[in-house]
Amino acid sequence: MQSILELTKENIQQVVDASMEKVVVMAFWASQSPESLSLMQTLESIAQQQNGRFVLAKVNCETEMEIANYFQIQSLPTTLVLHEGKPVDGFAGVQQAAQITEMLDKHLPAEWQLKLNQARVFLADNNAIAALPLLKDAYAEQQLAEIALALADVYLSLGVLEDAKTLLDSVGLADQDSYYQSLKAKLALALDAADTPEIRKLQQDLEHDPTNLELVIELGKALHQAGRNDEALELLFAPLQKDMSAQDGKVKQSFLEILTALGQGNTLANQYRRKLYTLLY
Repeated sequence: MQSILELTKENIQQVVDASMEKVVVMAFWASQSPESLSLMQTLESIAQQQNGRFVLAKVNCETEMEIANYFQIQSLPTTLVLHEGKPVDGFAGVQQAAQITEMLDKHLPAEWQLKLNQARVFLADNNAIAALPLLKDAYAEQQLAEIALALADVYLSLGVLEDAKTLLDSVGLADQDSYYQSLKAKLALALDAADTPEIRKLQQDLEHDPTNLELVIELGKALHQAGRNDEALELLFAPLQKDMSAQDGKVKQSFLEILTALGQGNTLANQYRRKLYTLLY
């Protein structure tokens, strides 16, 4: 549904139905009332700024008198806040934008909730890439279990196993529902799949020759390819703590390549960048 629309007898039931899920602001106005026109501009501006947090339904009382009578409108302009099919707030006359926004904030969902809801729509369509930035923003605003679980779901879909594990580990016992359990099972399967024969062989070789930095580099790259970046970075960072030019700089080069591949916004990469800076400075 549009965020700004003209309310008529033809679409009123659709708007009332929409109010079961989203707040609807009904603005009663008439062209003969200059105050109405001024308030309408303010409401339209707020609706555009809020970017879909509510529906603004404009009621022209000169053409839709039946609707005005039904809601017992006594004067113009009058603004009603409709939720779940019934008025829950409102005001008569003109108010400033700040006052209106303050009133609406009591009834509107938080920004993180809107982002979570939109992300869930993308997840239902198996579009993890589109859901990711919404969930990251939502989790930055509110570190709630329901957001953490959805974000962990996205990370699992994208093969970012370390971040998925970190989020799942942060979920408290009270929130470990069936969704949580299914994600834990998915993570366990992904980790098993990442434990390849090549990695096991390299690990065994390194156990027998722990100072062999060529093996360290090779295992680090294999772990990265398997999505086990926390292990890869920890493995490569250990020799850098002793010698930044280890293996003629090849260890540092491999370490930096993984950081670059993970990107600037990756939590794990940022953690190891900070560790590297402490060695450099």
